[in-house]
Amino acid sequence: MIKEIGGKVASVWETLRPVTKRMIVGALQSDTGTPLTPAKLIYDAHADWELSSLLSALDERSSAKEVRSDVSKLNDVRLLAATCVRMLEAQSASAEVFIQLASRAVRNNDYNRLDKLADRLASRYAPPEIAEVARQAELPQIRAIAFETLAQLPVSALAPLLDDSLYAEIAASALEQKGYEFDSEEARDLLELYDLHQRSME
Repeated sequence: MIKEIGGKVASVWETLRPVTKRMIVGALQSDTGTPLTPAKLIYDAHADWELSSLLSALDERSSAKEVRSDVSKLNDVRLLAATCVRMLEAQSASAEVFIQLASRAVRNNDYNRLDKLADRLASRYAPPEIAEVARQAELPQIRAIAFETLAQLPVSALAPLLDDSLYAEIAASALEQKGYEFDSEEARDLLELYDLHQRSME
């Protein structure tokens, strides 16, 4: 399948570790009803990056004229891309991967998938990763999801972000939303202390 798809996909595939290739093949087999063995379910941060890179190459390849005019090849690209998406959705907790998946959902007008991604952001991602989504995302829909998710976190989870220069303004915005839209007195108190501290530093 990979050789038939060609382009950058083939070169990215060659850089993947054998364990990641086996994991992808296992996931493809599970789509056809063949059960996965535990050895094929190994997942780590490097696999996260490898799957993300392969998905990017597949998305790029899917827009090539020679692929779009070949139904069989286009179906192979879509199948492999869907497998990468399924694996990343199930395992990743990376801000960059979330942005990649959410951007694809927006591009495809797949708002059901975007809602499910938003649910995973709240349940799986650490506060700094959620703040990183808010910092890096270019699409307003994705930034809004990140800020909404942060505003729903406990104040104690947002407080450490105020000490990080990368995320302090993002955390303050989330506390403001939590304090005034969600009527959290605790959030308003912390935001007031933060503002006093900022003024004292000027």
